[in-house]
Amino acid sequence: MQTVSLDAHGVAVVVLIVVALFLFTRDRIPLESSSLAVIVALTLGFHLFPYERDGVQVEPADFLVGFGNQALIAICSLIVIGKALETTGALQPVARFVGNLWLRRPSAALLSMLVAVFVLSAFVNDTPIVVLMIPILVGIALRTKLPASGFMLPMGLATIMGGMTTTIGTSTNLLVVGIARDLGAADIRMFDITIPALIVGGVGLAFVWLFVPRLLPDRTMPMTGTRPRLFDAQLTVREDGFAAGKSLKEVLERTDHELRVEQIRRGDSLLVARLPSATLQPGDRLFVRDSPDNLKHFENRIGATLHEVAEGMETVDSADVPGKGDQVLAEIVITGDSPLHGRTLSEASLGSSFGLLPLAVHRARAPVPNKADPGSVRLRNGDIVLVQGTRSALGAARNDMKLLLADGTTELPKPHRAKRALFVLFLVVGAAAAGLLPISVSALIGVSVLIALGCISWANVGRSLPIAVIMLIVASLAMGKALVITGTAEFLALGLVRAAGDLPIPVILSGFILIMAVLTNLVSNNAAAVIGAPIAIAAAQQLGVEPLPFVLAVLFGANMSFATPFGYQTNLLILSTGGYRFADFLRAGVPLILILWVGFSIVLPLWYGI
Repeated sequence: MQTVSLDAHGVAVVVLIVVALFLFTRDRIPLESSSLAVIVALTLGFHLFPYERDGVQVEPADFLVGFGNQALIAICSLIVIGKALETTGALQPVARFVGNLWLRRPSAALLSMLVAVFVLSAFVNDTPIVVLMIPILVGIALRTKLPASGFMLPMGLATIMGGMTTTIGTSTNLLVVGIARDLGAADIRMFDITIPALIVGGVGLAFVWLFVPRLLPDRTMPMTGTRPRLFDAQLTVREDGFAAGKSLKEVLERTDHELRVEQIRRGDSLLVARLPSATLQPGDRLFVRDSPDNLKHFENRIGATLHEVAEGMETVDSADVPGKGDQVLAEIVITGDSPLHGRTLSEASLGSSFGLLPLAVHRARAPVPNKADPGSVRLRNGDIVLVQGTRSALGAARNDMKLLLADGTTELPKPHRAKRALFVLFLVVGAAAAGLLPISVSALIGVSVLIALGCISWANVGRSLPIAVIMLIVASLAMGKALVITGTAEFLALGLVRAAGDLPIPVILSGFILIMAVLTNLVSNNAAAVIGAPIAIAAAQQLGVEPLPFVLAVLFGANMSFATPFGYQTNLLILSTGGYRFADFLRAGVPLILILWVGFSIVLPLWYGI
């Protein structure tokens, strides 16, 4: 077995990757900022310290080619196509069929729903599928009196598994396939991975249908009337309101003692004792914690203003706010690539950007401290912001892929264009599957056709592209390239092969799957896949075996983001709307990961004869 050394540039690349993976797990640092820092570090580092390997000079600009990578173009185009399917309502017939079946045969309906999202996610981005299904499942839970926890998380798990079955099912698949092609390891066509994925995924789907609902405790859905989600907010006493000049006792009596005041603030720093005799003055802020309906009720009952969540926060001018009949409430889920992530409501621009009034905050992992302004608390993954606005304003926010609505309203679909959108998707998939066009080309043409047909506007195209995801993919590709050109991937692969000793090749392959499955639940699945793919390919070459099964070990392992709510964007939506806890993802996700790990560890060696 040959000897490969690690030079200073290789050591620097390893250190940078470790730091990058750590930064990707930090809630307080925007994902796009961490990604940009990685790109800058690589380009600047190789500019200040030139590097040559095998007589070839490495140019700093080589780390920027990810912006034009075919996989990134395909990912962005498919996201836009998925958005067009969502806005035209093309997927709604499937959702309606499942909803109608649920009232007659719940068990069969659950299986039908799981199979439907499994199949859809093989061709459509997971997020619009989950966004479409959540309100359907919420309605089913309310009508049937069944706990939503029994089928919302299973739906999310089935969606992720379905994405494994084609090369366009997830962005992770496209990236791994692109790396394998660029390194000359394998040329994987759209359905080349389908049979192994269906064999193992079918077992996983049966487990999700039969056992996951039994593993999960009955969680009361936060949006039901029996136990609504609680938001931290503040009520500001208006000069013309009932509470101005009244004692706290009179204000509490006005609400039949349902109002629970956590704290009273006057001015910048004065705290008013919560004594029954304390007299409230205009401008006093009452810090409360309650459901959205109760908060709005208290606002009207005592004559206070709810939407001034923090001092200095911009609000929508009263002249721009329509009559009350046009207003609705909605809940925005904070994700890692949301423009609100890591910011406070005071720093956000919901008013100027979307015409939405922020009302309150619900923390996913801990309530807002009593002494903290709800508007001054930095938002994290899984937090929810209660907003008020018109249906058109909420529709504009939902059309932005970076603002995910847990509930509320959305723009009306365009059913007369739904068939056009489905036809375009069929042509895109068909052209790529038949080998007539690369998926990046066919998907890009599909986007242009959808725009020409009026299925999606240019404004929605721009809003549907998540900047954080794009930057993460470019940074991950840059790190993967650095691993290859410095020989670090080969060095790490050789170390893994030597550590494995005389272990059978299927065992080493199984180890790659498990490592990727663990890593993808801790950091971004795209980052894990792009870093793991070159190492796996190099390991296969060191072992003298076909690289394809090792490539697929990375691909399938990196998709197993089942065990944490922060492993995948759709998990956050399900966490927030289904009333789940972190432990629920462990209960359902860990056994599913073990099943798929064992399944792929058996199927891949048998299928590829290693």
